[in-house]
Amino acid sequence: MSEKPVKVFSLSTCSHCKSTKRLLDECTIQYDFVDVDLLDGEERKAILADVKKFNPRCSFPTVIIGDEVIVGYKEDKIKEALGL
Repeated sequence: MSEKPVKVFSLSTCSHCKSTKRLLDECTIQYDFVDVDLLDGEERKAILADVKKFNPRCSFPTVIIGDEVIVGYKEDKIKEALGL
């Protein structure tokens, strides 16, 4: 199991984002996530600024595992970063 913190920036309607969360759930990985499209105003602006720090293209999902950033649904890379 991963001891690294896992954060997912996602969109509520994105199939790749849903697949990423499903993978983490199936692997019983604890993670925090933010569905950016469900935020409003200043909160949304602040989160988008955070996403751009990790992923300048600001595409989704953006997955942060420890110090590693994975953009898009990449099952193999996610599992590797988690040590699975």
